[in-house]
Amino acid sequence: MKALFGRKISDIEELIELTDLAIKDGFSPEDYVVTKEVILSDSEFKELTADLLKDQAWIIKDDGGPNEDGEVRCIRVINQSTREKLLINSEGYDYP
Repeated sequence: MKALFGRKISDIEELIELTDLAIKDGFSPEDYVVTKEVILSDSEFKELTADLLKDQAWIIKDDGGPNEDGEVRCIRVINQSTREKLLINSEGYDYP
């Protein structure tokens, strides 16, 4: 599986905008592996995506970064109501 990842993105709108630009500019998606899944209510998911720089208790330093095969380790966050998904590579931090 492959995905595009960004750094220090503030909210979902910026994520969508930067993803569109990365695709337009020809950036290549990276291989990734999901280390865990977190299911959030619709309100929790909206709160998360409104401030992606806020620390989250369910993110630990070992959830992100590359593994020995060069894949990005990430968390798959799922909106329980809409089934919308977000991949988070915390890269050793406590925020998305």
